[in-house]
Amino acid sequence: MDLEAILDIMGCKTRRDILNLLTEEPRFVSEISKELEIGQKAIIEHLKAMEGLGLLKSSFHKIERGRPRKYYDISQKIEIQISINGNTIKMDIRGDDFSKLQELENRFSLGHEDVIEDLEVLIDRYDMAKRYAELLLMEAKRRKNLINLLEGDSKHI
Repeated sequence: MDLEAILDIMGCKTRRDILNLLTEEPRFVSEISKELEIGQKAIIEHLKAMEGLGLLKSSFHKIERGRPRKYYDISQKIEIQISINGNTIKMDIRGDDFSKLQELENRFSLGHEDVIEDLEVLIDRYDMAKRYAELLLMEAKRRKNLINLLEGDSKHI
């Protein structure tokens, strides 16, 4: 997922309000419109933007009378981490990448051969996550060794 696009989505109060509603339960357009007191056309545009980004998923459900309704729901867990300190700003997004991998596997098993580029992007993300984890591990070991060294020196005093 594109971090800039997610930050853009989250920068809009209406979109945050929609996401907040959807944490309770899936809803259809007129429910969201009524709850937020915003026109349905505007709600549809916001939903399309968030669904296009992968934040939302939609599905049709039959109702007793009338045509099926399109319900919207949050598609996956996403964490955004922003660190600002000293002279650095670091932003990172974490999503449920294993579900993305399973989705790609399902598409491939259904005969869709257009998964190569998506898999390459996913592998790059896994590689970055692995490098980051290795750096954290090295730092944790360094700190532990330093503490052990300091504790050893204090015993000899």
